[in-house]
Amino acid sequence: MIKEGLHKVFSMALALLVLISTVSFTIEKHFCGDVLIDASVFAEVERCGMESAEIQYKKSCCKDEVDVIQGQDKLKSSSFEDLDFKQQQFITVFAFVFKNTFKSLSQQVVPHKNYSPPILISDIQVLDQVFII
Repeated sequence: MIKEGLHKVFSMALALLVLISTVSFTIEKHFCGDVLIDASVFAEVERCGMESAEIQYKKSCCKDEVDVIQGQDKLKSSSFEDLDFKQQQFITVFAFVFKNTFKSLSQQVVPHKNYSPPILISDIQVLDQVFII
């Protein structure tokens, strides 16, 4: 039971690791001067409203930064056929031995499992005065 639970936990952890390492996203930031006005990951950033003043004076105090975090594009997928013959042979033998090492034991038959002892009318040891010392 614990083995199955650990297997599920490790499988989920590895799946999340692959998912996180392959996801790409951008972080957009809007600065007005040196002050950060808004930062956003999935939506558009809110502007400070100085765009109309920039058109009149042709001087920009606002700037936008876009940070792109690239995920991994190249995942290596290999198959059993990519290995040479000795490696294939080793993996096959190892898997066979590992599988057969943990075979469950057969259930042992207990012949007197449902046997009920006879009803004692009197204690024979007390009647015969025979005690183990």
